[in-house]
Amino acid sequence: MNIRTKQFQILTDIELVYKLMTEVYNHEESNGPAEPFFEYAVTSPWLERDFLRLNRFWLDGDNPVAFVFYEQPVTSLYFVLRPGYEFLAKEMIEYAENNYPKFDEPTELVLISGQTALIEAAKSRGFELAYEEPEHYFDFRLGKLDYPLPSGYHFVDPTASDPLKTAKCLWDGFNKWELGEFKDWDIPTKNEGRSPFELYQNVLGATIAPAPHATYEYTTIIADENDDYVCFSGMWWNPKTHLAYMEPLCTVPEHQHKGLAAAALSHHDSILRPLGAEVMTGGGNDFYKKIGYQCTRIYGHYQKKNS
Repeated sequence: MNIRTKQFQILTDIELVYKLMTEVYNHEESNGPAEPFFEYAVTSPWLERDFLRLNRFWLDGDNPVAFVFYEQPVTSLYFVLRPGYEFLAKEMIEYAENNYPKFDEPTELVLISGQTALIEAAKSRGFELAYEEPEHYFDFRLGKLDYPLPSGYHFVDPTASDPLKTAKCLWDGFNKWELGEFKDWDIPTKNEGRSPFELYQNVLGATIAPAPHATYEYTTIIADENDDYVCFSGMWWNPKTHLAYMEPLCTVPEHQHKGLAAAALSHHDSILRPLGAEVMTGGGNDFYKKIGYQCTRIYGHYQKKNS
């Protein structure tokens, strides 16, 4: 083997990440998180980009076999490791511990329950399990989501949606309670060939191009009787892995607890099941189990005591 390392470069290496994370993906994520997890974050306005250069690949020749990266915050680190290269686990953990900034937060290694080689390497360096975080996912082969759209609401064609309404829906769904009312920024009122989520990112100050593997045409948007957008569910469909990666999902506060999110996820089911989707992601909230999500994977958060 001809193992070498390479630091991540945002303008050139998203395809390298995509290659590795798509090739090693399985539904249990025992080789690391699904590819959209990284790409959604790295192309979103909320990610701290000053330290992306610290993310590191390990390559066998030109073939990527391992990757260490952060999402948010910078001190929370994730790992992707190709089967057959478990001998790199110790080196990956050492690199993660020694090369990312510490700030006021302890270094935290986020490892999925099936990443046994990495978990053992982390424990050998004194990391202990601090807490666990569940992530529920839906297996299309085990059931069907079929929640109806409540009366008074309708679906919006994502390819012809209004970017300002989309931005307001996402702002209200995620930020209104903490940051106040949406402000009407000066942005285009027509798509001009760009997706609604891309325009929303521009509103909030995204600094790079939209995600190259995003599938905005599978977004689900729900509007009320006044044609205001009140529920948004993004979708990253990857036919190579049969994964329907749902991100983000929100309902504006005034329209919550009416069944809109369940209807949005059911809409995804009706579209993506015929395309060959096997799994759709969700989150750790009990909501997902209540509507029929059958499977759960566990993210373990490892820290050193007194660090």
